[in-house]
Amino acid sequence: MRLPRDLSGAQLARALGRLRYEVTRRSGSHVRLTTTVGGEHHVTIPDHHSLKAGTLSNILRSVAEHAGLSRDELLEKLFS
Repeated sequence: MRLPRDLSGAQLARALGRLRYEVTRRSGSHVRLTTTVGGEHHVTIPDHHSLKAGTLSNILRSVAEHAGLSRDELLEKLFS
């Protein structure tokens, strides 16, 4: 599955809510999300209108590693 294009930081934060990530801190234009499922894990995402492909890829890689999923499995859970 391909990475979604023109995905905003707010849209990504809502999608990560499906995996029980919650906003724990906001600082300027960045949002920190935390989950305690499978151990504590934090990701920081820029709250921009459109995330760059590399930034989105790195965030999703980190989440997939923590969740024990492949990138395609994670994309399927978040965006289908």
